[in-house]
Amino acid sequence: MLASRANFGIKWDTSVARTLTTRHAACAIGDVMTGRLIRIIGIDPGLRRTGWGVVDSDGVRLSYVASGHVTSNAADELCHRLRELFEGLSSVIASFKPHEAAIEETFVNDNPRAALKLGQARGIALLVPAARGLAVAEYAPNVIKKTVVGAGHAEKRQIQAMIGFLLPKARFESADEADALAIAICHANHRTSPVARAARALREAAK
Repeated sequence: MLASRANFGIKWDTSVARTLTTRHAACAIGDVMTGRLIRIIGIDPGLRRTGWGVVDSDGVRLSYVASGHVTSNAADELCHRLRELFEGLSSVIASFKPHEAAIEETFVNDNPRAALKLGQARGIALLVPAARGLAVAEYAPNVIKKTVVGAGHAEKRQIQAMIGFLLPKARFESADEADALAIAICHANHRTSPVARAARALREAAK
């Protein structure tokens, strides 16, 4: 099942520029000078509910595009639940056509069964954008929190409050959506680093 919210009258939000370091802002000049707009989808994987958030970035400014979540029926067998996630995320990517994707890395779970299920859902979240030819970046939870809030151990309410500040047009109804938007914001920041730019150049040269 797919739920979403979107902002089709896109306007730029300039406040996020203050969160970029001088180095990242300098590295982003290439995109700004060429007027290249990058659309990023952030994905927060989960078997019961996978959040997603889409933002546009020109290297300095961010704009909210849409967000939502894909759910699976807990009464179904695992294979069918994974198919629901696959079809839901495939539909989102087909609709919004992002250029790049970012996903949260799996954290260690004390429950092996729960960790296995999360890992399988995360596999779907990695597969769907990769199958469409998107570059997929992965970020640890503390890196995402530090990028968005400034503290690696920030609480969810702090993340949601900061997203509301950085993306005033954003409308999200669940923590999964907010986390997905945070992942997208994190990638918009880190994709402009020298290491990330070099990796993209190598991928382009290999094509």
